[in-house]
Amino acid sequence: MLFNSWQFGVFLPVVFALYWALPHRFRWLIILISSYWFYMSWNVKYVVLILFTTIISYMAALLIERFHDNTRAKKFILTITLISCLGVLFVFKYFNFFSESLTKFFSLFAIQLHPMTLKLLLPVGISFYTFQTLAYVIDVYRGTTKAERHFGVYAAFISFFPQLVAGPIERTNNLLPQIKAHHEFNYEQATYGMKLMTWGFFKKLCLADVLAIYVDRVFNDVYSFRGFALVLATFFFTIQIYCDFSGYSDIARGCAKLFGIDLMENFRSPYFSASIREFWSRWHISLSTWFRDYVYIPLGGNRCGKFRHNLNLMITFVISGLWHGANWTFIIWGAVHGAAQIIENIFTRKKHDEPNVRNSEAIHELTPENNEGFTHKKNNEPHGIIWLMRVLMTFTFCMFAWVFFRAQTLAEAIYVFKNMFAGFEGLEQYLRKAWKSIGMSWAYWYSFSIVISTLAVFDFIAVICKHDLISIISRQKLLIRWPVYLALGLFIILFSPKGVATEFVYFQF
Repeated sequence: MLFNSWQFGVFLPVVFALYWALPHRFRWLIILISSYWFYMSWNVKYVVLILFTTIISYMAALLIERFHDNTRAKKFILTITLISCLGVLFVFKYFNFFSESLTKFFSLFAIQLHPMTLKLLLPVGISFYTFQTLAYVIDVYRGTTKAERHFGVYAAFISFFPQLVAGPIERTNNLLPQIKAHHEFNYEQATYGMKLMTWGFFKKLCLADVLAIYVDRVFNDVYSFRGFALVLATFFFTIQIYCDFSGYSDIARGCAKLFGIDLMENFRSPYFSASIREFWSRWHISLSTWFRDYVYIPLGGNRCGKFRHNLNLMITFVISGLWHGANWTFIIWGAVHGAAQIIENIFTRKKHDEPNVRNSEAIHELTPENNEGFTHKKNNEPHGIIWLMRVLMTFTFCMFAWVFFRAQTLAEAIYVFKNMFAGFEGLEQYLRKAWKSIGMSWAYWYSFSIVISTLAVFDFIAVICKHDLISIISRQKLLIRWPVYLALGLFIILFSPKGVATEFVYFQF
């Protein structure tokens, strides 16, 4: 069931009405039933996987807490849990990739192997809910959270439908207490949630889905294109993936607010970052902080020598790339970002001789309330030509790095880089050929640029004012805010593709 489908348009009001009509003691059950119904709408069979992961992690946490004085037993239980949950993820997402890669590796030494492959569909959301369950068990193991006794409440926490299939990857101490809490209906919170959902639909329908038409046209047949068409498709994908994924996150957060629940913010104007370091404090925050807390810091973080620190960074980003997909293109994409962070560390003068572990990790913590201490504030203040140049450089780097993310093979990615500026015989002709080859008219681009500019203004104001534009507009007078709401609705009606609802990009991860 897609957020942008008519089925969800029926599903959400029904769940909303039942949730607030029933007494508090039954609300966890409404969340649980609706979440499993939501998940089973994709594939009934794969509900067994999320149930298996839920049961294993639930029992493991209770056992870990029971043997809290027995370090050996706790480690054994944690290890079994990691193997069980990650094993399921490996079989469904990575088995074929590793089997084929191993076959190719041995073929380099004239050793012929026949790869064993499994014909399995990737269960939607498996990477997200697996990481959420692992974070819960590890937190119980560390003693930073208590094991949940009520299985139904815990199952509702793992399967909470707004963020089940594409995040944000919630932490136990944020979401689980809210599932159990007694909520009173809050009109302002609910209306803010609806506005946030509308903004998410705007990004998904008016930008991501429109740009996907041209991006797919090029990257699905990349060898048929040369020159600026490849640059244009890369730029379009840069906007598409941001609007698609952040649009989903906005819809998820807005939907959760209808039930009195606040999910963590997953994106904070990432393309206005003045460094790669800052980019990762603004992009997919729930994942970057997950890797920081459960991979990077356990490896040693920056509490070791320079070589080991850089190695920890690279390992973390390579694993992050692999998390996104079972393909060497994703691994290279992660490695490229890891290398960029290492280079930044080398050439950036540290403010403090002995940096604090919590505020100098390259995989940043970022909360809606405060992001100071995770970037060099003086160099990243949103004003001045130097800041603008740094933003443009960071955006350009991220844009070209996305080529590895979108290309289906490394050979295609290399082709794109080699042929981006091929056939240059003059700027005007170079540009005209591109627009003609991808099938977008100049007139349509001029009108569509208004939509892109709306997104840029929204994100820029968020950087300048340290607050989202939705809250700012909501505080304005009736005659000011309602024309804005109507204009946004008009954009959605005019620019959204008509027909079958399209999936969100991150469903494949």
